[in-house]
Amino acid sequence: MNRTPKVRRALADIGAGIVGGYVGTKVMERVSMKLYELESEEDRKREEEVRPGDPPIIAAGKTAWLLGLDLSEEAVERLGLYLFHYGLGASWGPAYTLLRRKTDLAPVPAGLLLGAAMSLVVDEGMTPYFGFSAPNRAYPLSTHLRGFAAHLAYGLGVAATVEAIRWLGANSAPD
Repeated sequence: MNRTPKVRRALADIGAGIVGGYVGTKVMERVSMKLYELESEEDRKREEEVRPGDPPIIAAGKTAWLLGLDLSEEAVERLGLYLFHYGLGASWGPAYTLLRRKTDLAPVPAGLLLGAAMSLVVDEGMTPYFGFSAPNRAYPLSTHLRGFAAHLAYGLGVAATVEAIRWLGANSAPD
């Protein structure tokens, strides 16, 4: 049995998923910022009062400390942005390709499911659990709704990117 086509397909899925995850993260940032601008001044003020800092930067700082690394503030910020923010987004992208290969979900439902799962697992679960944010109840409801909507946009960004890559690959000239 020749496994080469399966291996190629798996590697292509992983690569497309990583690219999709990065693009989805960029989409999520823009949606989140726009929704933040639309929130009430009162909710924004309450969020800023309870928020201990930018969660990816807090995660980077705590991780560096646990590993015994003495990093500059600038290095911690870069680690937070690239590893914990973009890296996390990119690493969730291949889950979309798995959903598409192993279920009958179409691109939009698969993307929405991915975004919802990421929001619940990461933003509402791991982030407060590990102390990268304040407890969930400290934030106004609008913060949670904005995060959930932004993660849905993330999932749709992943879906659009992966499907475009697949379409381009399927319609490219043979070698």
